[in-house]
Amino acid sequence: MNSFDVSSLKENTFFTAEVVLDKTFLLLANSIPVTKSLIDALNDWEFKKVYSDGNIRTETANFDSVSTSTEKIPVENVSESKPQIQTIAKPVIEDPKPVTPKIEPVEIPSIAEDSAENSRLTVVQNLYNEYLSHISNIYTHYATHKELNIDEISNTVKDLCSFVREHRRYVLRIQPNQDGKNKNFLINHSMRSTVLAITIGLQLKLPLEKLIELGVACILHELGQIRLPPQLYLTDRKLTQSEKNEIYTHPIISYNILKEFNFPLSICLGVLEHHEKENGKGYPRHLAGASISPYAKIIAVACSFEAITSPRHYKEANSSYEAMVELLKNEGKQYDETVIKALLFSLSLFPIGAYVTLSDGKIAQVTDVNPENPKNPIVQIINETDENGEPKTVATSDNGLRIVRVLNKQQAAEALSNLNK
Repeated sequence: MNSFDVSSLKENTFFTAEVVLDKTFLLLANSIPVTKSLIDALNDWEFKKVYSDGNIRTETANFDSVSTSTEKIPVENVSESKPQIQTIAKPVIEDPKPVTPKIEPVEIPSIAEDSAENSRLTVVQNLYNEYLSHISNIYTHYATHKELNIDEISNTVKDLCSFVREHRRYVLRIQPNQDGKNKNFLINHSMRSTVLAITIGLQLKLPLEKLIELGVACILHELGQIRLPPQLYLTDRKLTQSEKNEIYTHPIISYNILKEFNFPLSICLGVLEHHEKENGKGYPRHLAGASISPYAKIIAVACSFEAITSPRHYKEANSSYEAMVELLKNEGKQYDETVIKALLFSLSLFPIGAYVTLSDGKIAQVTDVNPENPKNPIVQIINETDENGEPKTVATSDNGLRIVRVLNKQQAAEALSNLNK
């Protein structure tokens, strides 16, 4: 394998074979040009070399000849009750006005050091914050200019889909912060719900164009709230019936906003119906079962999980395990069972990010799912490393090492503090 100095890389050039970091981590396919942002990222991470079985081509990229077709994620049936979503053509908006620059997803390097896991989490957290800031800009720009740029939002969601797909087990470990208790909760809720919705969509094997539509709908599903008095959704007192009725209008407001800007009907319906319930007891139209938009079914589960696990001005956050158990109970048959199953197999019964006590008394954090059994996820033992110096990761099982207890936020903080003494 050939090595190349990062300082020798030139923008818009190609390699004749795949390019990797640390001889294992895929950095570029041979059909993808070197970009300035990639070179800057490598310099920021202080990587000096990259590796390839090929060589650098002498010619530079001709962007007029680069294919711009959308790559699809393979479609597979999860169950016979999998939501079926119609493909609706996206309208073209003339003379779009950009809201914020497009965020380019950055690959996370594999660093063979004790701090590798924390390094990856830090980079993922920083990128997560960039997307969070972008959503904030979308809401703020609409509030101040009454403008929405569908192409800009769709492009960002396309990047976000790749970000979640490639770094799911790190993204899902990002915990909600105290912003959930103040005026920023709409932005945080939209971001976390969208990550969960995309995660569910990936589990359901939705094609990329449908994942993008789902993500756009989830980002904008609370947009109508900004037209309501903030005291309606920031108060900890019990709302009057008239105030509740006003809150119930926000899906309609959101729908009308998106309809005004010619968003696809599938996105508009996902926004309008995200508070509908399978049993017909939701709002605003009391739809039931198959009458509810498939996107709305996914957003409903994602939003509910996010709301249970996030702090609000009127409550503390519940654990992700408690949220999963509540959704699995599905009291009153409020949610689509296929969507709940997809969430379970994406996060496991003990969701990614949860701190747990194992049967040998050790403390661990759930870091990935077991695709064969959602009851027995992959965990990372706190303060232990393997023979390569990496954080020690093990698979739990019914007959071997198993999870015996889920720690709440306070218990986890105390356990981590004791281990670090």
